Amino acid sequence: MSSEAHSSELGEFLKERRAQLSPRTVGLPDSGGSRRVPGLRREEVALLAGISTDCYTRWEQGRVPVPASVLATLVRVLHLDDDQRDHLFELVARDGRAPRRRPAQKVQPQLRRLLDELPTAPALVLGRRTDILAWNPLAVALFTDFGQLPEKKRNYTRLLFTDPGFRELHLDWRTIARGCVAHLRMEAAKCPGDPDLTVLIGELSVADADFRKWWAGRQIACPGVGTKRLHHPVAGDLTLDWDSLTCTADPAQQLVLWTAEPGTPSHDGLRFLASWTAASYQRDATA
Repeated sequence: MSSEAHSSELGEFLKERRAQLSPRTVGLPDSGGSRRVPGLRREEVALLAGISTDCYTRWEQGRVPVPASVLATLVRVLHLDDDQRDHLFELVARDGRAPRRRPAQKVQPQLRRLLDELPTAPALVLGRRTDILAWNPLAVALFTDFGQLPEKKRNYTRLLFTDPGFRELHLDWRTIARGCVAHLRMEAAKCPGDPDLTVLIGELSVADADFRKWWAGRQIACPGVGTKRLHHPVAGDLTLDWDSLTCTADPAQQLVLWTAEPGTPSHDGLRFLASWTAASYQRDATA
C-alpha cells in the first residue's frame, strides 16, 4: 500500500465516522432540514475540534498528515470507542511509511507445549491475519484437520468464507465472520502494504459478496472474548465460551481456546468429543 493509499485509508475512516454522527449526538443544534450527506459536516467537526475547516479538509483528503497532538481531540469529537481509537492511532502512526514484508511466523514453543496440555479444551494458536499456526487434537475434532490443508491455506478467516463445511459448522457464522473481517481491518492499519494480507483480502473480496460489503464498511470492533454456537456432526449443538490469551514473547500470536460451563449439554458434548478423539488416536496408533 503506497503512502497515498494509506492517507486515503485514514481519510475514509474520518469521513465514515463523522457520517455516523448527528448534530444532536455531539451537542450541536439541529436545524431539522435535510442534509446532502448523512452525519456531520466537515465544518461542524472542525468547529468541535477548534481547528479551521480547511485544515480538517486537508486531513480527510490525505493532503497533509494528521498531527499526533490532535488525536485526543479527534477521539473526543468523533466519539470513538477503544477499538476505533486504537485504529486511528495505528493509521496515523503508519501514515507515510513505506510498506514492509514481515517474516513468517512460527508458533512459540511454550504455546505449543500449552496446547499439548489441553486435552479437553479445543485450542488454536492464531497469528497475524488469523493464520492458524498450531492446534491440538480436540481442535481438529471440533473444526477440521488443519494438517491436511496447505500451509498457506491455514487461515481462520479464509476457511470461514471459502469452506462450506467450516461455514455450516458455525451457527452464528455472520457474527464470527464479521469479527474476523474487523480483525483484518486492524491488521491492515498496523502494517499497511503487507503483501500477504493484500493477497488474502483480494482473494476473499472476489470469493464472497459479504466479505466485500463488510470490508467496505470498515467495522473495527474486535472482541477478545465471546460465545460461539456450533453444530457438530458428532457432538451435536455446542455453545462454547471462547477466550484469547496473548503471547508475551510474540504479541502477534494468540492462544484461542473454547470451553463450556460444567454440567451443561455443551460440556458433556466436549467431553464426549474428547473421548472420541482419544479413542481414534489410540486406534490409529494400534494400526
